[in-house]
Amino acid sequence: MSEQNKPLPSLSMYTITARLFTHLQQSIQDSFGSESEHLIQQGVEKFGYKEAKRIADQATAEGENHVLDQYIPADYDENSKYGEITIYALMAKLFAQVSKMISDHYGEEGKDAIREGVRTFGEQRGRGIAERAAHMGKDATIDNYLSHYDMGRSDLFEFESDIGSEVIEQTFTQCPFGQQWADDDMHEYGILYCQMIDPAVAKGYNPDFEVIHDKYVLKEGVCHFEFRLKDKQD
Repeated sequence: MSEQNKPLPSLSMYTITARLFTHLQQSIQDSFGSESEHLIQQGVEKFGYKEAKRIADQATAEGENHVLDQYIPADYDENSKYGEITIYALMAKLFAQVSKMISDHYGEEGKDAIREGVRTFGEQRGRGIAERAAHMGKDATIDNYLSHYDMGRSDLFEFESDIGSEVIEQTFTQCPFGQQWADDDMHEYGILYCQMIDPAVAKGYNPDFEVIHDKYVLKEGVCHFEFRLKDKQD
């Protein structure tokens, strides 16, 4: 197999987390300007500077250009707020704390800013998945979506996939993000991510992709999706 035909490695959750934070920060600042800086800072502090530093440093080492490290003071408290905890749980906690600060302060407009950050983050990831498929000589079709996904599937996710020629149906019974938000009683903030992420990733992958997400772990106990390509109209 030639070098250019080797599948690209999955993005680490450190890179994904730092990238998500960067998109959130940009959307929040676009919506509310510099006055929102202290709220983002408070969210990172509430999450924990030690854990934020760990994520920021690893993402930087992996070549990710992000802004998370800008919110970590030089003299930060190096005490850990958590025991043994996965990076999936850390991403969920960081997202929830920043989203809570913004949503509680700005109300529905704050939630919209969070949703918009998730949307741009998701669409960027989707374009990256299309690039991964193209790297392997594949088009951005429905059958090349999951096979070139950018995030490795941890055993912490439990799901079933039914992949057809025109539709992909997935049902998740376990999700470490949703479980962490539920455990932390952060349903109100975690759902902002759940509502946006999969449709955004799919749209970035192929603008004609549409996603029906009719059940959520944080509401019904399972996540159910249908991914399909829109019919082209002559």
